[in-house]
Amino acid sequence: MPAGSAEDWFEDDESDTVEVRLPASLVRLAAEEMGRDPARAGLVSQCHARDEQVEHIGWALAAEQRGRSPNGLIYRESLGLALAAHLLAHYPAPASPAIAMPRVLSRSELARVTEYIEAHLDQDVSLLRLARVCGVSASHLRALFKRSLGVPVHEYIIQRRVERARALLLRGELPASQIALDAGFSHQSHMARCMRRVLGVTPTSISRSRA
Repeated sequence: MPAGSAEDWFEDDESDTVEVRLPASLVRLAAEEMGRDPARAGLVSQCHARDEQVEHIGWALAAEQRGRSPNGLIYRESLGLALAAHLLAHYPAPASPAIAMPRVLSRSELARVTEYIEAHLDQDVSLLRLARVCGVSASHLRALFKRSLGVPVHEYIIQRRVERARALLLRGELPASQIALDAGFSHQSHMARCMRRVLGVTPTSISRSRA
């Protein structure tokens, strides 16, 4: 629904509504990541438009909210940036010339950001905070991090949390519920899901392997 406009419509059956507000600052970050001039980035107004990718991101945000944000702030930020990038790619106004961004993170930049992640795995790590630690913009960090390590920053954090949880499980000094919190997961079942996805094993099987 374009800003400043109003319209009525009627539903014959029950339906669900997800309202997503996209701040201009997020659109500018996405434009910068895409190599466009953020000062000239804009979107064409659409009303009653159907876009499966927008729906997919919207439902992912809704699921994250219903689950009390198990994947953390950086996951929500990544979804928001993905939405802004998709809208800019398909509904831009006006179009901006591309600017090449060929570089990757330097050795010192990569060391700073990965060391910060390791030191704060048990906390809700923010993309903006990581960008300040690294000394680049948030949009540049997303692109440069993936280009440098081959995975998105939020996926890298999940992988590091899984590795920390695995190491703690092998020690056998703490219950699994405490290990989940110490490794940065929202709860024990969240740790189990991520561990199965990343390692293909369960926390129980790792604990049993100590014998």
